[in-house]
Amino acid sequence: MVLAAAVSGKTPTAQWEDAALVEACLAGDERAWVALIEKYKRLIYSVLMKYRMPEQDAADVFQAVCLDLYTELGQLREVGALRGWLARVAANKCFHWRRRGINRPEEELDEKVHGLPEAGDPEWLQALEREQVVREGIDRLSPRCQELVRMLFFEDPPRPYEDVARELGLATGSIGFIRGRCLEKLAAALEEVGL
Repeated sequence: MVLAAAVSGKTPTAQWEDAALVEACLAGDERAWVALIEKYKRLIYSVLMKYRMPEQDAADVFQAVCLDLYTELGQLREVGALRGWLARVAANKCFHWRRRGINRPEEELDEKVHGLPEAGDPEWLQALEREQVVREGIDRLSPRCQELVRMLFFEDPPRPYEDVARELGLATGSIGFIRGRCLEKLAAALEEVGL
């Protein structure tokens, strides 16, 4: 379905499947590159944030990951492995960034690296991939469901139904029902993207 859209000349979007985006990228479509980066920027930044990287360093590492993607995409053997590949590249770059900090005062270094994930930890990488699949599933929902899911499940502390209803222009009593419908749609979307 999405591959056919790529062939028919439609503008690539982050909702396209990886195979279609990669094919368009390798064919030189700059819009596909923008869509591919848009699709995976939150995955890359989630790795950088888990390493508690300062904003300027995070921007530099993000660009380095994107550059690696640009130079290595044609060598990727399995398009389905793109999500994991990006997580590993970002983690490795963070690990090397952290190692360069060894010349800092010992107490500062200990404070910065304590509890940070190791770049090659397979469980951590799998968790990152699952997080990305959930983001992709949420992106497949209607804008109202996306906003509702984010307000109820991704904000800390979670918003009360009254606040959610007011912001979305809904009756407070309808939030539970709409939430249930949105979660059903999310479950179906997650099944589509492989979770």
